Amino acid sequence: MELFFSQLLDGLSIGSVLLLAATGLAIVFGLMGVINLAHGEFLMLGAYVTFVVQGIFKPMGGILFELYFPIALVASFVVTALVGALLERTLIRQLYGRPLETLLATWGVSLVLIQLVRSVSTAMLIGILVAIALGWFAAKMLRTRFEEKLFLPYIVGLSWIGSSLIGIAFASWLSNIRPLASAWFGPRNIDVTAPKWLQGSWGKIAGIELPGIRIFIILLSAILLLATFWFLNKSVWGLRMRAVTQNRQMSNCLGIPTDKVDCITFALGSGLAGVAGAAITLLGSVGPNLGAAYIVSCFMVIVLGGVGNLLGTVLASFLLGIIQSVIGSGSLLIVFPNLPGSVKGFVEFFATTSMSLVLVFIFIIAFLQFRPNGMFPQKGRSVEN
Repeated sequence: MELFFSQLLDGLSIGSVLLLAATGLAIVFGLMGVINLAHGEFLMLGAYVTFVVQGIFKPMGGILFELYFPIALVASFVVTALVGALLERTLIRQLYGRPLETLLATWGVSLVLIQLVRSVSTAMLIGILVAIALGWFAAKMLRTRFEEKLFLPYIVGLSWIGSSLIGIAFASWLSNIRPLASAWFGPRNIDVTAPKWLQGSWGKIAGIELPGIRIFIILLSAILLLATFWFLNKSVWGLRMRAVTQNRQMSNCLGIPTDKVDCITFALGSGLAGVAGAAITLLGSVGPNLGAAYIVSCFMVIVLGGVGNLLGTVLASFLLGIIQSVIGSGSLLIVFPNLPGSVKGFVEFFATTSMSLVLVFIFIIAFLQFRPNGMFPQKGRSVEN
């Protein structure tokens, strides 16, 4: 029974990570209707931000190193939220109402982010900053000089292309300097050392130890979920987000800045994914392909729980986490060795990580036959229409 309880805690911690990631995805998808395939890469960015913060605090040692993880959580949220806001401002905003193009564009962004993490170096970063600075300055000058000309978008686009080429050439030149050319992370997996206050046990229940890391992830998920619930229901911008979710056209007519709401929504969803990535570093090694392992599960949570519904997201996250952990680990066979033959064969067949995902797919397909809109479908005038 102790093994079963341990696997149940594992399932709850995995479900908590899915909850953090899927909550952001549910908010973005429910409000903006954007299928963001780069959402998994925001988890990856959050994990790498945690690794960088750990590297900064590690030489300090002592009590300062013990405080690095809370700071890493905040940094992960801020960095990924800023990246999400930048992505919404520059790319997503141009593709509203075009779901196929959005799907392909965010998939391309995910590939770019994966390759960026694998190969980013000081030379590459300087080249990117040079390209952005030149492109912004050139675009500003051209808009001032040719403000009312029809060909303005074309020459602005050409200026960005030229700035990008200059940035690439400058980065290539800097790559001849060996210290600037070495990759920061590379394709290898990275490991994050948990602070001592997260290691070991946080107590016992009925003689069963409570792992500190698992309990911390569950508590972190609960706190952030309550904070998100408060933000959506009590804050001014949260109320505006809910209004836009219900009826975008009417909200726009009433003076709600829907453009700012979209940007804040995307930043919030991306920031929650970054925190989820920071939590994942406590569970094991992470690498550039981290997002691919979680994005499918996140979308399954959204489909099962109902688009844009926090309660459905919570229940679906924990349900999927428990199924993957308890059945995928095969602990049921150890805890209950005398299962009937048919049940035992069923559990044995799905008692691997990959097959437990197949079981989740089967469960969701069967469930959607009776509840095609999920456990808690979104309600509102825009949905009814």
